[in-house]
Parts: sequence; structure tokens; C-alpha cells
Amino acid sequence: MVKRLKKKYALPILAVVVLFTTSAFTYRDDFFEIAKQIEIFTTLYKTVNTNYVDETNPGELMDKAIKSMLQDLDPYTVYFNEADVAKFKINNTGEYTGIGALITRKEGRLIVREPYKDYPADKAGLKAGDEIIQIGDVVLTDFKEDAGELLKGSKNTKIPIKYIRQGKTYTTEIVLNEVELNAVPYYALIGKETGYIVLTQFNRKASSQTKDALLELKSKGAKNIILDLRGNPGGLLHEAVNICNLFLPKGETIVTTRSKNENYNNTYQTQHEPVDTEIPLAILVDGKSASASEIVSGALQDLDRALVVGSRSFGKGLVQRPLDLTYGTQVKVTISRYYTPSGRGIQALDYTHKDADGKAIRIDEKDYNAFKTRNGRTVYDGGGILPDIVLEESKQSAIADALLRKDGIFNYATEYYYKHPSQGTAIPDINDSDFEAFRQYLKKENFEFDTETEHALKDLFIIAQKEKVDESIQKEYNQLLTALQKSEEKELNAHKEEIKDLLTDELIKRYQYKEGLYHYYTTSDAEIKKAAAVLTNTAEYNKILLK
Repeated sequence: MVKRLKKKYALPILAVVVLFTTSAFTYRDDFFEIAKQIEIFTTLYKTVNTNYVDETNPGELMDKAIKSMLQDLDPYTVYFNEADVAKFKINNTGEYTGIGALITRKEGRLIVREPYKDYPADKAGLKAGDEIIQIGDVVLTDFKEDAGELLKGSKNTKIPIKYIRQGKTYTTEIVLNEVELNAVPYYALIGKETGYIVLTQFNRKASSQTKDALLELKSKGAKNIILDLRGNPGGLLHEAVNICNLFLPKGETIVTTRSKNENYNNTYQTQHEPVDTEIPLAILVDGKSASASEIVSGALQDLDRALVVGSRSFGKGLVQRPLDLTYGTQVKVTISRYYTPSGRGIQALDYTHKDADGKAIRIDEKDYNAFKTRNGRTVYDGGGILPDIVLEESKQSAIADALLRKDGIFNYATEYYYKHPSQGTAIPDINDSDFEAFRQYLKKENFEFDTETEHALKDLFIIAQKEKVDESIQKEYNQLLTALQKSEEKELNAHKEEIKDLLTDELIKRYQYKEGLYHYYTTSDAEIKKAAAVLTNTAEYNKILLK
């Protein structure tokens, strides 16, 4: 019954949300249709709750219906009920009280992914790969709610923890403290002339910390700058504008937003005096650079103020805004699209058109539109930011993606770490012997790559079982599955160097935290090397930017 309600009455629920969240919006011709649908839904909702054969939970029924309806729009338009608002209130200050670690819950297990150096979890002795099984008096196997909430509290609160490490159970005590997440966790001078700045998020401190890093690097002799936005998922739009402002004069248009609602049509320009409008600049991006990262890289590329290096960015060109509803609820709505100075949009997925599985379709390259940068270079919309210098080694293979997504590399790094406890600050040397050990580890653990092909084959066999034809194709199915596994084995070998690099990266974090990884990048990373080489070659830099 709930499923039928979610599908059949999704549109009326949307009308309810829209009506209560956009009071300033003039409905014009569709006002009657909205009012009509609200009346239909209200009548239906009362009728079902009054007459349904079993007891219903009106709040739960409405909550599921609303959230299901919004899923049909895009993944960024989200409804928060009262409990959600209290639990997931977004804090863009970069500060919170907690344990200072990245923790994930996967398949019912609460795993420490990365303790941050000198923060409460690190001081309590927790390591990446530890499985937390008890928080205070709460045994997590019996706790189905968000376990992360049990690790929050006021400053200096002491929380006893029980965890499993390499099959053994340990206890410790975490003392909660304020955790300040730096937008710029690392910056350094590479060689004598290249300043390197890592920007991992766009919180309210992003532009001020980037400015401080830029000024310090210039004082140390930096004559060109690399800004690393790889893996940066975005954040505050005005911080993206302010970061562009460090390298562009006051009054430059950085981004415009367009919507069917004229109130959301805006132009964002630089408001302050810049730090340096001439220093050669390179921006590093990859497939995980999104939103505000794409505003910065796209604007600086369009205005020919920087060259972009790496692989195509994620392609998120949608703007969201949280809007308060009644009774302490909230909805985060996609209100507009953003466009770079040349006029191009960078949204890669079309949520208005979906495939047979209900997934948004990626905009086809043949449908991209051409735009011109300030100096006349051709750039395109529709698929994220395409770098001026595309490096094949910066693209992630499907097999590497599966190893990261399914924790093959993460789990092996945990095992390796405890087998080599005295590594210290030395860089792990992952040789061919280590790679073979990794391959054997995957076999021992029966690691499933879970590729799209594997999914499709297994789904086909499930259908065959339902239609009772599985016996006749069992042999062929097993042959195909074996062939697929052999193909995955070949892919593993074909991308050996990429996988060895990923193993090295994960292991450096185990021994030297994230700061050690950034330091390693300054001497070993292909994108940084390429960017530094072009920046110090004035003729090549100017040729790319048509200066």
C-alpha cells in the first residue's frame, strides 16, 4: 500500500512542498492545478489513514511518500523531517565537537576510515580499519539508528569505546573536543618557484585560508601557483567567488545562476581587491571535483587566468538552497543552474531523462555546445570542466574504481600496516612482489569487483531462475562468469601501476596521515609535475592561454 501511495501520489506531495516553501513565487497559470492537487491529496491522505484495514503511522506514511517523490527529481533535492533536521543540520563553519575522524557504516559495521592527526580519535589510539562495536553502553549490533550520533556531545565528554582490530577486541576512551576542519590542510613550496596549495572544501574559511597560504608562499619566493582541487566536492558558492577574486580584479563576473523563478537569477562578481592578477596559475581537477570546484576552475579557465590540468571534473551545475517548512522540517531544493563567464553550463547528468533502470542519462558529447574564452579558446558545456591539459594517468580505470568502492585497497592496506609496523616515515615501496601479494589477498577474501557487466550477468540469471529456465543455462552461465572473472584478472594486471600507486597513497596515510600524502605528492604526483613544468615554461603557458 505504501509503495502504491509513493508512486501514485508523488506529484500531489510535490505540490504541497512547493506551496509551503516558495511563498514568494507567483504561480501564475498553474495555481489552480496546484490547489486542485493539494485538495485531492489531502482528501486521499485522510481517507486512507481513516479506513485502511491496519493501523497506520500518518507521520511515517507522509515521510516515506515525500522522500520517494523527491527521488524522482535529482539526488540533491532532499526533505528533512524534524529528526533529520536535528541530526543532519549542515554546518559550514568547518568546526564541530566530535572525535576528529572519518567514520563510515557499511553492511552494519562502523569502521574508522581515517583518524585526523592529533584529534580525539587519534589521541585515543584509534586507527584506520578499526571496527567500533560498542559506544558507551550501546552494543552496535543491536543499534539500528545512526551510530555517529553516539559519538557527539559537549566538549570534554568522555566516551568509552570498544573496538576490534585484527581479530582482537580492545577498549579505549575518547575525550570529545572541538574539531576544526581546515579548508586548506596543506601548502608548500615545490622547488624554488612553485607554490602548491591543497583546497579540500569550500567552507566559510576557504578563501581566507587560501589567501593566507598564497601570501606566505609568495613571501617565500613562489613565482607561480598550483591550486589542487582534486577530490573537492564543493560547498559555499560565495567562497568560490572569493577564491577567484584572489587572482582576478574587482568587478569580474565569476558565475551566473538561472532559474524559472526570477528571484533566483543572480550574477556573482568579485567584490575585493585581488592578491595577484599576474602570477601564473594552474588548477588541478579530477572526476571528484564538483560544484564550487567547477565554478573556480571553469571561471579561471574562461577568463584565461589559469590553465586546468588533470581529468574531466564531475559535472554538477545545479544550485541548492535549504528552505524552512512548518513544524521544524526543511527541504533542500535545487533552485537554479549555474553558468561560467563564457555562458556554459557544466551539468553532466540530465535528470529529466532517465534510462530503463531509472538512472539519469549523461549528456551525450554530440550535444555539447561550444563557447569561447576571453582570449578566443574553445570550451564546451555539458560534461564538467575539461582540462586544458588532459593526463591519461589521472583518469581512474573501472577496475581501480571497483577496488576503491568495494574497499579492496583499504582492507589490504590495513593488513599490510600491521604486518609492517615499523615503516615509520619511510615511503612504502610497493613492488611487484607486493602487488602479487595483493592479488592473492583478493582471491583469499573472494573479492567481488561488482562491475556493471557482473551485475547484468547476475541479474539475468536471477530472472532465469524466476522463469525456471536456469537449469538449461547453468553451464553457459558458469562459463560466462568464469570468463568475466578471467577478464577482471587481466584488467588487474593491465592497470598494475595505477593500483600500486593507489596502494601507496593509502599506506602513506596509515603511517603519516593525510599531511604525509600531500608531501609525497609534491615530489611524485604526475599532475603536479606536469603543472609545475608548464608554469615554469612561460612560452608554453602563454601558448595554451593564447596570451
